[in-house]
Amino acid sequence: MQKYEHLADDVLEVMSLSDSDRINTLFSDRWIGYKKAVTILDTLTDLLNRPRKLRPECLLIVGDSNMGKTTIIHEFTKQHYTKTVNDIDMELLSVKKPVLTILAPAKANVKELYINILNHFFVPFRPTDPEAKLRNQAVHLMRKYETKMLIIDEIHNCLTGSTKLLSEVMNTLKNLSNDLSLNIVGVGTREAVTILHTDAQYASRFDVAMLPKWELNQDFLRLLLSYVRLLPLKKRSDLASQRLATLIFEISGGNFGDLNRLLIECAKEAIVQGNEEITEEIIHKFKWLKPTEGMRNIRNINLNVV
Repeated sequence: MQKYEHLADDVLEVMSLSDSDRINTLFSDRWIGYKKAVTILDTLTDLLNRPRKLRPECLLIVGDSNMGKTTIIHEFTKQHYTKTVNDIDMELLSVKKPVLTILAPAKANVKELYINILNHFFVPFRPTDPEAKLRNQAVHLMRKYETKMLIIDEIHNCLTGSTKLLSEVMNTLKNLSNDLSLNIVGVGTREAVTILHTDAQYASRFDVAMLPKWELNQDFLRLLLSYVRLLPLKKRSDLASQRLATLIFEISGGNFGDLNRLLIECAKEAIVQGNEEITEEIIHKFKWLKPTEGMRNIRNINLNVV
């Protein structure tokens, strides 16, 4: 096999695939352990490893849409979702679920919150049961599986609905945290911080971790170099050069999701063209990809091209 010294070891096996298969791998989920993401992972790990206490610490992770918050949470959950415990003396094998990640209800609704928790334990239950019964089931299962951290993604959804319903959801989370010594982690857009201002109790329980937009600095250049190692191209792309990095930053607007989309489209084009390198010409071809905050230009796809 030809040597591709610019690529990470786990990408090398992809290079033996056909062009079409290599293009397909571009659209797979990938973890990039950049500094900000690793800091949040370390914060979550530290929180998880602390002893249980009467008033557990809680965390709110916020950032603009499409900044990679869910990807970070997915990576953390993958590392801690289940834990197998082997009791040699009792000859028992048990499974724990120290971290439980759910999606917030589409709007503030306590019953839907319990249903989303129960769905992750793969046990039979009736969504039509009274709220109290669903709560008892959820609490029982989290105790049984020794759940220590409950992560709620898209928590800003709870802002949809009345102030009364929002208070009911937040009070429910507070009670679950107290009853089970549970660390609650909310993940959402910047608007989610508004939830903490509705009651001084919430603000006193939650620390806030902000995932800001990227700036055109050394950290951004290191991120681009990570993509050089992870994109399955036969030639090394000079993404971290001043000219290309500035152009990439201007198109992506410092938004991680938009950056990822841009580089994947550029890598695909590099494979299709056969030059196997992301060039300034290719990047300019995808400058229609506008930042998430603004209205994207719509690219007309010519279906007559063979």
